[in-house]
Amino acid sequence: KFRMPTADNLVPIRLDIETEGQRYKDAFTWNPSDPDSEVVVFAKRTVRDLKLPPQFITQIAQSIQTQLTEFRSYEGQDMYTAEKIVPIKLDLRVNHTLIKDHFLWDLNNYESDPEEFARTFCNDMGIEDPEVGPAVAFAIREQLYEIAIQSVASAREIKISKKGRRGAEHAISSKGGGNALDLMKLFRYNSSVVRKRKEWYVYEPIVDILSNEEVDALEAREDRNTR
Repeated sequence: KFRMPTADNLVPIRLDIETEGQRYKDAFTWNPSDPDSEVVVFAKRTVRDLKLPPQFITQIAQSIQTQLTEFRSYEGQDMYTAEKIVPIKLDLRVNHTLIKDHFLWDLNNYESDPEEFARTFCNDMGIEDPEVGPAVAFAIREQLYEIAIQSVASAREIKISKKGRRGAEHAISSKGGGNALDLMKLFRYNSSVVRKRKEWYVYEPIVDILSNEEVDALEAREDRNTR
């Protein structure tokens, strides 16, 4: 059944809200088993701590609740089960630290811990900024969530295809069918989590510390893309 393929079944929540000329962006995880009343408490505390206009309370609460509702809509549904070694890609900037890396993740390991992976990654790479670790863990969880959703779609397409040729044709021609079939091919591919020596340079993580000028240029470009 559907759940995050990690030790903790947490929902990645991403917020990007702008009101009265002020913008609030954040990313964090949420326990879907927590009572919904905690959402409003969190929104009020955030607005108070960051001294945001009161209008943010409703928007923050609604955004979190919408994302939680979507996550819960998948609960209880079947997931496509097979050998699942999937690629995870990191391409993010946290303050002055730029990170690029890609590696393989075992979806059948329900004891995996993205936060522990991120702490080890930061220690190995000598990253001192305390905000980098949580950002790396969140990026991993966000991709695992997307893959889990695709796994539900794959299971649904398999059920349809078993009902006959008509169902199979629907799976291929439907809007989500292509992604589901591609995911099934990926899961059947016998890949290894051990990196071959000749491929080390391909997987080597890249960590750059940017200057103030480079950060300003990147932020200006991100603002233009957002607009």
